[in-house]
Amino acid sequence: MPLVCDGGMGTQLQARGLQPGECPELWCLDHPDLVKAIHEDYRKAGSQIVETNTFCASVYKLREFGLEDRMAEINEAGVRLAREVAGTDQYVMASMGPTGAFMEPYGEETEESFYAAFKGQATAFERAGADAVIVETMTGIEECCVAIRAVRENTNLTCIASFTFDPQPDGGYASMMGVTPEFFVEEAKKAGAQIVGTNCGTGPDDTIRIIRAIRAAAPDMPVIAQPNAGLPELRGTETVFPETPEEMAAKIPQLLEAGANIIGGCCGTTPAHIAAFVRAIRA
Repeated sequence: MPLVCDGGMGTQLQARGLQPGECPELWCLDHPDLVKAIHEDYRKAGSQIVETNTFCASVYKLREFGLEDRMAEINEAGVRLAREVAGTDQYVMASMGPTGAFMEPYGEETEESFYAAFKGQATAFERAGADAVIVETMTGIEECCVAIRAVRENTNLTCIASFTFDPQPDGGYASMMGVTPEFFVEEAKKAGAQIVGTNCGTGPDDTIRIIRAIRAAAPDMPVIAQPNAGLPELRGTETVFPETPEEMAAKIPQLLEAGANIIGGCCGTTPAHIAAFVRAIRA
């Protein structure tokens, strides 16, 4: 049976009052009960993997809020909250997102500085009791592989690597940095990733095709799929992700057939989506 993980975190925080310009990860310290409630809602929906609220908790992202000195504190708090909900019968998957900066030769940051940032997060995750790290929503292969190495070389955590791909005019897929699913798998495996997959993107229809490409390139590896609930639409003043739980759940059999072993949701997905995924998998 496939494993099911949580859905979106950011949109759930917004539903509970997160304001534009606020640091979502600081809620692990300032509003722990609300973050924990999101984890609990997903667990009630049937998820088996609790994903932490640490996506933008690298020193690079926290620096934008003047919080870089609290990096370890925030990441450890995110894992502890997830572990309190996961207990001993679920997994805690710590979220590690992109830095938002560019490494040489595309930017001014060095490989060493990226490595140090990811190492800091990874070791904080392990200290607090995580089971795995997902290096997610990546678009640049260099940054992704540095993050994978930082996890594998400094912790005993399982390392998952997940890229975001866009449809291309030729019918294929590539990230905004031009990385194809096949090249991503090849390089992520070399760097030490133990699970590969895709998250975010345009929705489950494209995710199905991307998973097929990843599975073909990685026939013997576990594969994770976490699609958005479609592309966001602005309706009045509200941003809406259009795919309903039932619409997304109807595509779960195709995701499984494509080769996904772990299924969850990204932006716009809710506990109702995860509950529908669970029902579809059980059926």
